[in-house]
Amino acid sequence: MNTLGTLFKITSFGESHGPAIGVVIDGCPSQLEIDIDFIQTELNKRRPGQSNITTSRNETDQVEILSGVFEGKSTGAPITLLIKNKDSNPFDYEHLKDIYRPSHADFTYQNKYGIRDYRGGGSSSARLTAGWVAAGAIAKLLLKKYSISITAYVKQVYQIALNIPYTELNFEEIERNNVRCPHPETALIMEQEILKAKNEGDSLGGIISCVIANCPVGLGEPIFDKLNAKLAQAIMCINAVKGIQFGEGFNSVNFKGSELNDSFINKEGKTSTSTNHSGGIQGGISNGEDIYFETAFKPTATILKSQQTVDTAGNETTLEAKGRHDPCVLPRAVPIVEAMSALVLADLVLVDKAYSL
Repeated sequence: MNTLGTLFKITSFGESHGPAIGVVIDGCPSQLEIDIDFIQTELNKRRPGQSNITTSRNETDQVEILSGVFEGKSTGAPITLLIKNKDSNPFDYEHLKDIYRPSHADFTYQNKYGIRDYRGGGSSSARLTAGWVAAGAIAKLLLKKYSISITAYVKQVYQIALNIPYTELNFEEIERNNVRCPHPETALIMEQEILKAKNEGDSLGGIISCVIANCPVGLGEPIFDKLNAKLAQAIMCINAVKGIQFGEGFNSVNFKGSELNDSFINKEGKTSTSTNHSGGIQGGISNGEDIYFETAFKPTATILKSQQTVDTAGNETTLEAKGRHDPCVLPRAVPIVEAMSALVLADLVLVDKAYSL
């Protein structure tokens, strides 16, 4: 399916090297002030060609609003967001039309549909996430009315990890370096490692952390639409994501129940928890604490090293990749993680309104 959401829905369209990409948002409440400059600022964070550690594809990613907004406000009608592809180069991919790229969607798409767009992967390309970021920016504008904020940052690149609790970090540092890591010294080492991999024709993966603050108690629908399940679905739709964990996640196995349980306390007349091992979600429902999760991204699948593969006829061959690709997707994936989180939260905020007068 190409649609995400229950009430606040997005439908994604376009191909990597087609005329344009974008989304249609259905269910956005009317009279929401649509800040086009804010949407563009969010897109600029994901834009290719922004530094020497990203792809050299030079897209301006200028967003156009085709419908659903009048005099700066949403009308309640579907909002169509269009981003034209101005620096596409489909000829870079002619040599791939009969070859399956390792760890790409070429083989699976060909076998599922009997046809595939080999120009940068077509609709399987991360290029489409630009539309998701634009839609996520509108979701953020909606969430701002409820004082909900979402902040993601790069925690790890390859084997270089930032082992400092997010509560001790200065999030203002995130946009002050190319890697989007809130710790300048670690960011510099990460950038050097990415450049090294780029010069070797290789790629790196890593981890992005995300913090959702001021989320009210009660978001999430049992049994199958738990908040963590909805977030996991959306985040796992992002290209190159291979895993997600909430709160202590896999580290939970290293605790006893008496050590891991989040005890409830009365803090200034408000029920809270003394710890947040749960990552702000209990029973699939937000508990009012910060929602915290981490997302693992694999190394970019397209590398400039020779790789063994087969062609569409089953003949073994050697792939010599060309084109423009990120040596590490993490810096540009930060706004995508925020956007997908915002889309889920905006949807659940609207769903939650159906439960009380």
